Amino acid sequence: MEDRRLNALDVLRIPEYRNFITARFFYVMALRMVTTIVGWRIYEITHNPLAIGIIGLSEFLPAFGLALYAGHVIDKSDKRALLLRTTAFYLLCVAGLLALSFGPFVASLRSHWVQWLTYMIIFCTGVIRAFAGPALQAIVAQIVPKEKLANAVTVNTSAFLFASVLGHATAGFLIAHTSYLICFSVVGCYAVIAWFLLFSLSPKQIMVARETKTWDSIKEGIRFVFHTKEVLGALALDLFAVLFGGAVAMIPVYARDILKIGPIGFGWLNAADDIGSICMMIAMTLWPLRRRQGYILLYAVFGFGLCIIVFGLSKAYLISFLALLCAGMLDGISVVVRGTIVQVKTPDDMRGRVSSVNSMFINSSNELGQFESGVMARLLGVVPSVVFGGCMTILVVVTTWFKAPSLRKMEY
Repeated sequence: MEDRRLNALDVLRIPEYRNFITARFFYVMALRMVTTIVGWRIYEITHNPLAIGIIGLSEFLPAFGLALYAGHVIDKSDKRALLLRTTAFYLLCVAGLLALSFGPFVASLRSHWVQWLTYMIIFCTGVIRAFAGPALQAIVAQIVPKEKLANAVTVNTSAFLFASVLGHATAGFLIAHTSYLICFSVVGCYAVIAWFLLFSLSPKQIMVARETKTWDSIKEGIRFVFHTKEVLGALALDLFAVLFGGAVAMIPVYARDILKIGPIGFGWLNAADDIGSICMMIAMTLWPLRRRQGYILLYAVFGFGLCIIVFGLSKAYLISFLALLCAGMLDGISVVVRGTIVQVKTPDDMRGRVSSVNSMFINSSNELGQFESGVMARLLGVVPSVVFGGCMTILVVVTTWFKAPSLRKMEY
């Protein structure tokens, strides 16, 4: 048992992987802090849940629209150099948010200008994410040997989720006790640390040496995903689960108007999902799934939908926190199974394009799900919209169970 645990964490003995995972940790901390701070601030300005949805739409549109082209660029680029450029551009966006938090400058603007300028900056971060997100996934296979790739995926995801928890919680604490200027200054410091750690990595080989027309390259990546049924099934299931189960987008509304828990409680409630995922990631690192991964994936997403319904109906902070904690644990299973399938099944020369398709299915669906939650909250009310999302997630799982038997029986 002890040997197996050591083997699961053996990937951390690779110095370059440790630098990479630390850089990604600080980068994700910055991303999550921006999400939490901007969501709270926009709702504070507007008191309109649809305004929170527009934040998600602002980031979704460029991230989704550029994803396939970004995959082509990633496969034809040195991924280290690309990550250095995208992190530098992200620092510029943080500088913009800092400017919108500077007292004399904000005093000269009306609140709606602060709102719409924030949307513009978030749109720019969506452009950056279209390239940075898939590059962060694709570069892992160039840092660790193939036999350690599955463990690297699990450790990578664990670090991502731990950074998410600290990012959300830190943002809530800073919102409560400091100014927005200090909040975004801390974000900027984290992004600078990430840049220096990425700079310490060695340049990476360009995996696609041949010249290929952009559109032909993009079609090749799409064709691979749609012809690899295990990858397509796992991505499609997660897409709809994230799309309809995006209750996290409404947490600012629950924190302020339903649970009345203030910014610190908001930060922890925002982090509950990620805390649950971290617990599951640790368990799955030490005790990996050995068989019946397809069945486990479907059961996990079904349970995720039930947890979202409980959260939507809850009026008690503890129950709401526990519901999101359990949702995160079940989502953690889904993340590990999907991520392992994508990494193991993808050839080295297509990792950028496949990671970009994965980004379209999963990462962009978070922002689209945030917009969907905002629209449904406007039409149905906040509580019915969250319950509706949980019910739709369950319906997707039931449909997948009968329509995709190959995913149900999948093992790796």
